[in-house]
Amino acid sequence: MTGAAVLSRPLEAKGNLPVFCADIGGSFMKFAVSAMPGALTLLERVPTPAANWDDFCGALSALVTRHADKGDPASPLALSIAGLVDPRDGVATSANIPCITGRRIGDALSEVLGRPVLAANDADCLTLAEVNEGAGRGHDVVFCAIMGTGVGGGLAIGGKMVLGAGGVTGEWGHGPILNTMIEVDGETLHIPRFACGCGQSGCADTIGGARGIERLHQFLHGCEETSHGILDQWQAGEAKAGKTVSAFLELIADPLALVVNMTGASIVPVGGGLGSVTSLISALDVAVRKRILNRFDRVLVTPALRQDDGGLAGAAVLGHQGVRP
Repeated sequence: MTGAAVLSRPLEAKGNLPVFCADIGGSFMKFAVSAMPGALTLLERVPTPAANWDDFCGALSALVTRHADKGDPASPLALSIAGLVDPRDGVATSANIPCITGRRIGDALSEVLGRPVLAANDADCLTLAEVNEGAGRGHDVVFCAIMGTGVGGGLAIGGKMVLGAGGVTGEWGHGPILNTMIEVDGETLHIPRFACGCGQSGCADTIGGARGIERLHQFLHGCEETSHGILDQWQAGEAKAGKTVSAFLELIADPLALVVNMTGASIVPVGGGLGSVTSLISALDVAVRKRILNRFDRVLVTPALRQDDGGLAGAAVLGHQGVRP
């Protein structure tokens, strides 16, 4: 894959050590230990000092110190972060955790903590969790689609993450790719290219997440409703919600089918809030399989199995694989 690199260089670690791992969001960080591959024990959940680097380092140091007896002095710490990590130099970028932006986060934390530190994007960590311990187990090429507030994704081949230039891989949510004319129940609908936060218009991110469904509903019906309300009404057979969801499926199945054709993925676990709505993902699976070249006679798009602990589980996998950019 041009411009992509599979993480493969081993850390200098002795034996199969326990791995400390943390799933770090803008508000809270969850801390756990993985004594061996496939095992994960949640230890604590604490606030994230997102704005101050010294406090951020102090919080992680305190967690490791409090639970030192669960690991080894050489146990690596693997992080799932809400942001990007450039595979060329390890520099992080995060809107939700501003204190890590511009820092070589693995090297900087390793110096502070005195142990190997690895860091990866949270979508990539969910992908690692799914391919090794979730719905993607046994599949060589796995594309994990994140459909939460917005849209993201990750790609794994042979059980390992694939990282593109700048750490960007699997970001199917961005690029002016959405259709602007669709057919829903015999009616032709003209959909505008909604402006996206990335600066472009017509991105899948403007439709494919929870805020996107709400935006589409507002456009089609002129009324505001939460994504939960829309999906509940759709499942109850309400006509307006049904039209919104039908339009959503027509719009979002196109780019996801393109991703499947381009990557050769044989399974697409879906994470994020919408991924837990099984009826929606089942309908999306049907729509995507109608659009791809390699016609599957089995489920292709499926809810992720590690919805609740994917960040931690993926970070643990990363730590046990013992790899870094």
